[in-house]
Amino acid sequence: MTTPAAEYDVIVIGGGPAGENAADYAIANSTRTAAIIEQELVGGECSYWACMPSKALLRPGHVLAAAKNMPGVTAHGLDVEAVLRRRDGFVHDHDDSSQVEWARDNRIEVIRGRGRLAGERLVEVGGRTLRARHAVVLATGTRAAIPDVPGLRAARPWISRDATNLHEVPARVVIVGGGVVACEAATWLRSLGAEVTMLVRGPALLAASEPFARDRVAEGLTAAGVPILFGCEPAAVHRPEVADTGEGRVHGGPVTIEVRGAKPGTLEADEIVVAAGRAPATEELGLDSVGLPPGYVEVDDQLTVRGVEGDWLYAVGDVNHRVALTHMGKYQARVCGDVIAARAEDRPLDGPRFAASADHAKVPQVIFTDPEVASVGLTAAAARKAGYPVDTVELDIAVAGSALARDDYAGRAALVIDTASDILLGATFVGPDVGEQLHAATVAVVAGLSLETLWHAVPAYPTVSEFWLRLLEARRG
Repeated sequence: MTTPAAEYDVIVIGGGPAGENAADYAIANSTRTAAIIEQELVGGECSYWACMPSKALLRPGHVLAAAKNMPGVTAHGLDVEAVLRRRDGFVHDHDDSSQVEWARDNRIEVIRGRGRLAGERLVEVGGRTLRARHAVVLATGTRAAIPDVPGLRAARPWISRDATNLHEVPARVVIVGGGVVACEAATWLRSLGAEVTMLVRGPALLAASEPFARDRVAEGLTAAGVPILFGCEPAAVHRPEVADTGEGRVHGGPVTIEVRGAKPGTLEADEIVVAAGRAPATEELGLDSVGLPPGYVEVDDQLTVRGVEGDWLYAVGDVNHRVALTHMGKYQARVCGDVIAARAEDRPLDGPRFAASADHAKVPQVIFTDPEVASVGLTAAAARKAGYPVDTVELDIAVAGSALARDDYAGRAALVIDTASDILLGATFVGPDVGEQLHAATVAVVAGLSLETLWHAVPAYPTVSEFWLRLLEARRG
């Protein structure tokens, strides 16, 4: 294996999807060189421990629920081993050779190790110092945060990586948290046969979502047999028999959780899953060497790091704390790569493609619970807080297409409208497979389409998307 050169045009620290896209776009259609430094697997958290394995675990349960409510279809249950084998196929058994091959096919050198900044345009890795001619991109993402609860760390709780890569299904699970990771993990663990209890410190799940969406997800989990203890959190955790059994395996004997809050008491489980937020993976990134404080890295809309002179340092993805979603990290990376390329070629940066705007108030997201939640743009509360004069329209999804989709179809949809301009600011849909309905709303929000214009976007019959017409009719009155 040849030793990589000591100098590259672009050096990316972090080989997840955002880092891959930034490197690819920065050198596309040029003779520039790039290197990605990755200490774990090229492809990052999304490919091996988040988006891909979680959706692989969630989909069988969704299909089973649909089949159970379709006369003429026989549905007996899930084959857990088959579900896990399929998940393993999507994560390639944690073999990143295909990702490395992609990088090399695109003239991106992969360097194994922990990269850290060492000064202006300098990166240290494995005892070597590399220099970037044009840019260094930080794409190190985040890591699971574990609350400072007595006994919790010592109990070796599962984090999201364990839950997505489980190799055995614990009989009893307590999940700490009420956000997206917690709700999705509760969904697939319950579908695989675990008895699941959720400890949620706040009064609702999915705090950033529309209230009706939070309620429907809570109702779905409760109906599936998941008790949700709102206003509760662990006060202490005890696990006398702890074992380092490896990722996705039960980490020892039973766990006792002392609960405080609205429903104090004691819970016993075979595993505890902590899904209580994320923290920036920047502790050993050498931020101080370029005058930056520890923590998240602040950027402008061109993804250039604030507080560092010279327009050479960039940050994309979760590490910049703008939006913690893979598709938005990749979006930022595409903008970042185009900016780097333009600056390297002394081209102007006056076009819209050179500034990230969608990650301010036009962000699409799908939460793959049962029911799913799909949203884009601002919620009604967020729009009012931002000072918009707001009107909303909200109704159940009940059209010919939804009735044909499954006998028990239950869903709800809402639009948030700026009354001064009649422009769509946001949309939220809840129901089976509503994620597939989201892109139309995303295009409308990003394009700033008025509802008058949307009257002429005719939904095909008989599809679920016909609910768009019902929404427009409801606002028309």
